[in-house]
Amino acid sequence: MPAQYFRSLTGKHRSETSNRQLGFSLAFVAGATNAGGFLAVRQYTSHMSGIVSAIADQTALGDVRLVSASIGSLASFLVGAGCSAVLVNWGRRRSLQSQYVLPLLVEAALLLLFGLLGSHLALWEAFFVPVTVILLCFIMGLQNAMITKLSGAEIRTTHMTGIVTDLGIELGKLFYWNRSNVGADAHAVIANRAKLRIHGTMLTSFFVGGLTGAVGFKHVGYVSTVPLAGLLVTLAIVPVVDDVLTYLHRLDHRH
Repeated sequence: MPAQYFRSLTGKHRSETSNRQLGFSLAFVAGATNAGGFLAVRQYTSHMSGIVSAIADQTALGDVRLVSASIGSLASFLVGAGCSAVLVNWGRRRSLQSQYVLPLLVEAALLLLFGLLGSHLALWEAFFVPVTVILLCFIMGLQNAMITKLSGAEIRTTHMTGIVTDLGIELGKLFYWNRSNVGADAHAVIANRAKLRIHGTMLTSFFVGGLTGAVGFKHVGYVSTVPLAGLLVTLAIVPVVDDVLTYLHRLDHRH
């Protein structure tokens, strides 16, 4: 049943399969948000490596304004990750079925707000660009921390550096020529084909999401984030409904 599938996908009881399937979906959302956000403000917001490098570069060049903007982006990502941790831990302390999806609901609300108000706010460019960058960095931090906690730090969805590195390692193993018989050689180099599939799918999901986000923003503008918000709500809704029904059931028993 669909309800049981979504319960296993985003509920509190986790498995490696559900973690990966959720990771693929969130990589799609992150790719779409990152690419669409770039078309809106000409800046990628899903990874902090470039932001930290920009802080160093602009500090060396003495551009205080750009240094401040980059520090704001870094701080926003950091605060988003912190908020995600607070929400997940709050849900865990209460044994909520929705403990992992609370950050996704916040992300959905912010994407929906951005999609509905973005075209109006864009009229004030001096205000719109820094606020949008800070908002998108917050969203990326929120999502990345959520999937990190959920998967025990095995999955990241907002940046592909680690994914591409691991993919390259496994490809190197795959094409390594073992001179002796693989079965008889205890030191034979053997690729982990399961990892190849997982990392390849994660990278593809991010790319397809990026392509979808870019095309969507190009043709329909800011409202293209509304379906992304809808996807996040769809992923999150079943555990939330379970918690609401449990709460109502307890109230009923008290009376």
